[in-house]
Amino acid sequence: MKKLLTFVFACLIAAPLVADDVAAAPEPTIYIDGTDIDLSQFLWKNRPLVIFADSEFDPRFVQQMEFLNARIEDLEERDVVILTDTDPSVQSLLREQLRPRGFMLALIVKDGTIYLRKPSPWDVREITRTIDKLPMRQQEMHDRRDANN
Repeated sequence: MKKLLTFVFACLIAAPLVADDVAAAPEPTIYIDGTDIDLSQFLWKNRPLVIFADSEFDPRFVQQMEFLNARIEDLEERDVVILTDTDPSVQSLLREQLRPRGFMLALIVKDGTIYLRKPSPWDVREITRTIDKLPMRQQEMHDRRDANN
């Protein structure tokens, strides 16, 4: 009986410690360093939003990241992954494929097509409206509505 009580007591003391470790686990992020990425890994799973700049201190890059951070959940809902590349000296595969000049935002749809390129920061509202007009996104929303009914 003493062993059982000791075990129960130990579990009661350890439970909050385990719960703290679980709660402290980092959430998955949609931000990915794009300097060593092949876009084919996102085919049919995600919509890459690629942000290029010549430096992480570029005011347009900073503003774009602020826009994205303000409504990150809206992008997650639309299967967006954000790829950043702020070092032109690396000559990444992304830079070879998309050929940015300075700051550039590029949205790539799930089939791998480059859907849009922008030379200036875009608000998440503009990005999500653009995504929501895509035929595949329309189908996703339709399927989700049907699943909820």
